[in-house]
Amino acid sequence: MVNFIAFRGIVTQINDFMIGQNGESEGCYKLMTVENMQGGIVNFVISPTTYFVYAETVNVGDRITGYYDGNAPAPLIYPPQYQALIVVKENNFENVKVDFFNSELVSRDGQLKLNLSPNTPVLLRNWQPFTKNPANHNLIVIYGPTTRSIPSQTTPIEIIVWC
Repeated sequence: MVNFIAFRGIVTQINDFMIGQNGESEGCYKLMTVENMQGGIVNFVISPTTYFVYAETVNVGDRITGYYDGNAPAPLIYPPQYQALIVVKENNFENVKVDFFNSELVSRDGQLKLNLSPNTPVLLRNWQPFTKNPANHNLIVIYGPTTRSIPSQTTPIEIIVWC
């Protein structure tokens, strides 16, 4: 099971990243350097399979949240380098939560409960409809306002199921 860990900050660099020795993947991978408000730095390896919410292009200066698998092996280097699974370019109008949601549609960290509406699009990563119940799956939840309860509750704008 994926243990999604988030790192949020400003993109300070984007460079090509070489994978392999023959150059067959030249240009297909990027190394994205992100610095948070406390001065912490993370390098995200961006691969062809990295999912960008809304397929948005990210540039130097953009505020993003990158998600990686906290259970995956990582080289012991500084700054830390992680394989980015999901990248969210932040905006002031929507929130995004990436986590496992249980049978009650409560996130693993207990901070968010989803109240589904018949109008909530539930999609796969390839934008095809997900026709089952999204409970007990890893989800990318795009949402607006929440209640002030614990856990906060929201009716999502969109759900992407991470199968």
